Amino acid sequence: MIDQGKISILLVCMGNICRSPTAEGVLRDKLADAGLLDKVRLDSAGTHDYHVGKPPDRRAQEAAGRRGYDLSSLRARQVGIGDFLEFDLILAMDEDNYQNLLRVCPEPHRHKVRLFLSFSRQYADQEVPDPYYGGSQGFDQVLDMVEDAAEEIVNTLRH
Repeated sequence: MIDQGKISILLVCMGNICRSPTAEGVLRDKLADAGLLDKVRLDSAGTHDYHVGKPPDRRAQEAAGRRGYDLSSLRARQVGIGDFLEFDLILAMDEDNYQNLLRVCPEPHRHKVRLFLSFSRQYADQEVPDPYYGGSQGFDQVLDMVEDAAEEIVNTLRH
């Protein structure tokens, strides 16, 4: 059920087990801290169905946990056509997923699809890199980028 009084934001990466659930967890906490969580509906999804129903990657959960974010209740799902109708803002973590979203997005809803880091001050011209095949430092880098953009999303929603 769509709550018309809330803005809805969908965060999207490839498999929905690293970047987009991290962004969902971080943004949820920052919205709560700002007293805005009741005004925003958040979700995350992947453009591919590799990990549907699975929790976020253990390394993503551990890195997030070290900074006080709990991702344990999240489960991966794949973007569906209904998401383009249901969400006000659909934020892709990188250019590949942005293009994948645009390929399936109905024309009247294409304006909703943006790059997540378009909200970032520090990383605006970059993509959130996929840390899946790298070491733990990649998950910390993702968190740095996500925290920066999440702060700007919160600031945007305040105004």
